[in-house]
Amino acid sequence: MTSVQKNRFAVRTAFFLLFLVAPPLDLFRFDLTAGHALLFGQPWVIGVDRFIAGDIGAGHLAFNVLTRVLLPILAVGALIIGVAYKWGRLYCGWLCPHFSVVEIINSLMARTLGKPSLWDQKRLPEVRPDGSLLKPSKIWWPVTAGAALGFAFLWAVALLTYLLPPAEIYSNLWHGTLTANQARFIGVATLLLFIEFTFARHLFCRFGCALGLFQSLAWMGNKKAMVVGFNHARGHDCSTCNSACDNACPMRLHPRTLKRSMFTCTQCGQCIQACDQVQAHNPQGMLLQWVGGGCALDKSGRGLGHHPDIPPNCFKPSGTQANTGT
Repeated sequence: MTSVQKNRFAVRTAFFLLFLVAPPLDLFRFDLTAGHALLFGQPWVIGVDRFIAGDIGAGHLAFNVLTRVLLPILAVGALIIGVAYKWGRLYCGWLCPHFSVVEIINSLMARTLGKPSLWDQKRLPEVRPDGSLLKPSKIWWPVTAGAALGFAFLWAVALLTYLLPPAEIYSNLWHGTLTANQARFIGVATLLLFIEFTFARHLFCRFGCALGLFQSLAWMGNKKAMVVGFNHARGHDCSTCNSACDNACPMRLHPRTLKRSMFTCTQCGQCIQACDQVQAHNPQGMLLQWVGGGCALDKSGRGLGHHPDIPPNCFKPSGTQANTGT
C-alpha cells in the first residue's frame, strides 16, 4: 500500500468513525423527540413553535429559516461542489462512509469469487499488481455475507440515532427493549442495506447517489480539473500488463479512457497504485498519474495529446507527481 493509500485509509476510517459517533456526542443530529436539530451540543432551533405561540413574528421566523437552514445548506453545498469542480469526487473517495463499505465488500468478494462484484463477467487475475497471489475460495462466503450484514446493521442503527436520542436507542438495544417502531426501522433498514451492500453497492454510487451525481457534474464542467491522466506516448508499456488499473477500480471504470467515460471516478487513486506496482521495475515509471490544468485537457477528448494548450512533460518520473493545479 502506497503512502497515498495509507493516508486515504486513515482519513476515511476516521470519517466513518465520526459518522458513527456524531449522534452520541451531539455533534450533529435531528432529534424527532425534541423537534429540533442539535449542533455541537447546542439546540439548533428555527422557532416554528414560538411563532405559532405568538412569541416571535414572521420576520424573525424568516430570518431564522434563512440563517439556520438555507444558508448552512448552501454553504455546505457550495463547499462540496467547489471542491468537486477543482479536484473531482474527493468526498466520495476519501470520506464517504458508504464508499468505505463498498471497498471492504469489494475486497471480500474478490477473495470469495475472484471478482469484486457479482455482476462482473470475468474474474480478476490471480497475480495481483504487487506480485501477490489471489486464490478465491467460497470458504470466504460467511465472512463476506457477515460483513455485509454487519455493516448494514451498523448503518441502520447509526441512521436511527440521527433521528432519536442515541442513549435511548443503544440502551434499548443492549437490554433488548426496542419499541416496535424502533425495531421495525432497524429491521427494514438492515434488510435493504444488506441487499444494497451485497448486490448493488458500487452501482448505487454510480447511478443512485444524488450527492455523487452533482459532484460529477461539477467536475465535468471543469476541463482542467484534477483527473487520472494516461501517458499515451508510452501506451506500448501496457502490453506487459493485465489491465491492472481497470481491475483495481472499485467503481469498475477504465482509467485509461476519456474523462466522460470516467464520469463517476472517485479519485481514490487505486488505479494509479496498481500501475505503479506493475511498472515498479520500469525506469520510466508508471503510466497513470493525477494531472490537472492544461495537462488534464488530454482526458477531455479535445486534443488527445495534440491540443496546443497541453504543456509538455505532463508526466513526471516515478516517485514524483505531475502538476495538478487548475
